Amino acid sequence: MIQPHDGIAPLLAGIKSAKKSIDILIFRMDLKELEIALKAASSKGVAVRALIANTNRGGEPKLRSLETRFLEAGITVGRTADDLIRYHGKMMIIDNRTLFLLSFNFVHMDIDHSRGFGIVTRSVKIVQEAAKLFDADLNRQAYKSGNDSFIVSPGNSRKQLSAFIKHARKQLLIYDPKIADRQIMRLLEDHAKAGLDIKIIGSIAARSANLSVTQLTTMRLHTRTIIRDGTQAFVGSQSLRQNELDLRREIGITVCDSKVVKALVATFEKDWVSTGYDESRDAVKANAPQAAPKRLAKATRALVKEMPPLRTVLKKAIKHAVSEAGEEALAHGEIKATVKDAVKRAVKEAVKEIVQEQQVH
Repeated sequence: MIQPHDGIAPLLAGIKSAKKSIDILIFRMDLKELEIALKAASSKGVAVRALIANTNRGGEPKLRSLETRFLEAGITVGRTADDLIRYHGKMMIIDNRTLFLLSFNFVHMDIDHSRGFGIVTRSVKIVQEAAKLFDADLNRQAYKSGNDSFIVSPGNSRKQLSAFIKHARKQLLIYDPKIADRQIMRLLEDHAKAGLDIKIIGSIAARSANLSVTQLTTMRLHTRTIIRDGTQAFVGSQSLRQNELDLRREIGITVCDSKVVKALVATFEKDWVSTGYDESRDAVKANAPQAAPKRLAKATRALVKEMPPLRTVLKKAIKHAVSEAGEEALAHGEIKATVKDAVKRAVKEAVKEIVQEQQVH
């Protein structure tokens, strides 16, 4: 599913196809059509269970109101525990056979006005793992990750996403509103320095001369997605931030289906072009002479060694100026300011002359 292109239709179709059961994990919901469809399924004898987040930012009254409406319609309602900072996952399981794993919430803003993705899978092992997680969170029991492709925070997400990024060989295309985890940022920096093509739509906590980062300008960004080497992808709810990897319930999935990955790559490339990112900046960085750390350190040490004679010359010049202007000039700081400016100009001129000489040669 690609939002805002696909809209709500695939979700409604999934609900209407249910014969026995629907399990849905909700962080936010304001789609009346979806609510009506769930109530209709319940009225037809489908066992509908809704696990609703204990809280979200600014929307707790709406969550409690949704609970009441569901209960009145005969839907089984559970509320997530408060042991984690936030329960932010979004998924729906139909008849224990089909999983909708989503990066977007069940709200108009996410579906109609934001870039979001959803993976629909009938993989028996993945669906079983999702059902195990749903039951654990519904019953407030501990969950232990049992499938490396089903990415759960705070279970296996740090380990699996770090490995997913680390094993990239050519390229990483990333959607992420805010990358901030230090370990992950080091991995990305190391890859970029090694020559991998890394493009990020979103933002990153620290400035980087090696990573290409730009904001999505045509719509709101509400997906966390990593496409590796054009052959595999991660889609989920967790940003690459410490809280979302270690302290919140977030859910994602890795996929290698060629059609799915191809669609994700095409969407990313389209979004990348729409940002107007100037690729020439990367070309300049790539072609610019790279600093040689050892030579730079050696030159710096040589400069420091040259400083004592410079200080001697300055000391003599200041003594001469004081003898001419009088000691009161020191009290007013006139000589200090004058000498400071003179040294700055001299250094700039010296560097400029050296650069010009190097260009000539």
